[in-house]
Amino acid sequence: MSTQHKNLSILAQLISLIKADNDIKQREYDFVSSIAKRMGVPQNKLDALFSEAVPYKPLESEAERILQFQRLVLAMNVDEDQHPEEEKFIKEIGLKMGLSPFAINIVLKVMHEYEDKIVPPQVLIDIFKVHYN
Repeated sequence: MSTQHKNLSILAQLISLIKADNDIKQREYDFVSSIAKRMGVPQNKLDALFSEAVPYKPLESEAERILQFQRLVLAMNVDEDQHPEEEKFIKEIGLKMGLSPFAINIVLKVMHEYEDKIVPPQVLIDIFKVHYN
């Protein structure tokens, strides 16, 4: 899979998440836009993803899948308003990515222990390590 297609697939997942509650807030859009910028995806391509479907392409490495899960958790919390549909979406996509359902549930639980619900990367990695040994 090309890097561009992988990046578009990652962004499409994030967009699906922020659309899950049928209310895209500016902070959510800005968050996805900043990720797209870091990936080198032009703004017009990002904006097109809001109306075009991009087929999901599974990420190959476990590290990539965990990073994407972290992005999804950040996107869910960026507007400071967790919607049940967003949490349901994150659980479903985490399972589709082949992540441990136990680790997913622990991350979604412990995020409430951190300021702005941002789980430190090492804590997130450690949670997943425990469930893959």
